Amino acid sequence: MTDGSGAVTWFVDEAGDPTLFGKGGKVVAATEGCSRFFIAGKLECRDVDALTADLELLRKDLVADPFFKDVPSLDPARKRTAVHFHAKDDPPEVRFMVYKLLALHDLRFVAVVRDKLRLVDYALQRRRIDPAYRYDPTGHELYDELTRHLFSRLHGRSDHKIVFAQRGHKPRTKAFVDAIAHEGEGFARDFGLSKPKPTEVLCSVPKDHAGLQAVDYYLWALQRFYERGEVRYLNFVWPQTLEVLDLDVEPTRKGKKSARENGIFNKEHPLTLESRAGVGKMDREI
Repeated sequence: MTDGSGAVTWFVDEAGDPTLFGKGGKVVAATEGCSRFFIAGKLECRDVDALTADLELLRKDLVADPFFKDVPSLDPARKRTAVHFHAKDDPPEVRFMVYKLLALHDLRFVAVVRDKLRLVDYALQRRRIDPAYRYDPTGHELYDELTRHLFSRLHGRSDHKIVFAQRGHKPRTKAFVDAIAHEGEGFARDFGLSKPKPTEVLCSVPKDHAGLQAVDYYLWALQRFYERGEVRYLNFVWPQTLEVLDLDVEPTRKGKKSARENGIFNKEHPLTLESRAGVGKMDREI
């Protein structure tokens, strides 16, 4: 999908769930079966055709390999790994091969993270002020907020296409475009120049786009770090990670930098267990 003009494709997906409350208003964020963090990420790909071809070839080889004959997820009838790669469901051996393949491609990953326990505090405080307030259980409001942050920073000015993973049963293309447009207006106001608009915005599913399968792998690596304090997957994809914006990091020095500035992790300020204290524990299942 490259034509020499510098056009790129951004693939967008999420990790974790947006749920804060259960029945009766009980807080369920960070409990068994419910994530503590909600993450949105985008993956830049400059050669979609090459990525697609390589992932398809790997999948065909795996399905045909006798070693995986009795592995349930490689059974085409189950429509899992045999149809599209998904880090959470793929066997460890498959996951290893996918990560090695992705490392060979020109990919750049950007993510935005929110701590849902902070959102619980906000929701409860706001409800005390406004009893009519209710947190959006669909997560659309939270997703749109993270999307705005995800596209608020200038990661290249070339022409670009955006493919984002469908949430729920209905495409939300207009809401997604509106969120990006909102940030474009702010960018023009802050920097005095127009932000390049995407040439196309498409809502789709991972089985139809190798890039959505790829961004899932980067998100899963980041999620393992935040939910379990597990660093090996994040360390492997970090060379291809451009930036992680953590919206809930406390300022390390009062009066010096804002929480937003302290929450920017990149090559100069790597994301580690030391630089981001308070992440999850190794025994947590995700």
